[in-house]
Amino acid sequence: MAGKFEATVEIGRPVEEVFAFLANGENDPKFSPRVLEMKQTTDGPAAVGTVYRSRVKDAGMTTSREFRISEFSQPSTIRWTELSKNLVTATEGGYDLESTPEGNTRLHVFNNLEGHGVGKVLAPLALSAARKDADAFAQRIKAAVEAS
Repeated sequence: MAGKFEATVEIGRPVEEVFAFLANGENDPKFSPRVLEMKQTTDGPAAVGTVYRSRVKDAGMTTSREFRISEFSQPSTIRWTELSKNLVTATEGGYDLESTPEGNTRLHVFNNLEGHGVGKVLAPLALSAARKDADAFAQRIKAAVEAS
């Protein structure tokens, strides 16, 4: 396993609003410039088992990815696992949300990255880039939620 990147940010919205925004995976392109497209491929509202398919661009390469929600506990926890087997995948990722005394939301986001095949060589580079961008990523989530 290559490792984990993570970040925490406070968002000026109630936890229920932040959870609803993040539970809709189709919002990902609003805060992740690498995500070109994200579509839910299962019916119904987001829940455990919901699958999203995306097209992402990393290091100049466009790939398709598929994620399944593995834990969904409103309004505090969302977890996902990547079903696709690209060179580097997110074996687990998630959001942890908690309400602050001021009525804002403290969001913790993380992804565990793992390389496959030749991706085992690339995974440490991908992880390093993700760690460098983690705080900015959290800030982009904050900006997108607060603008919604």
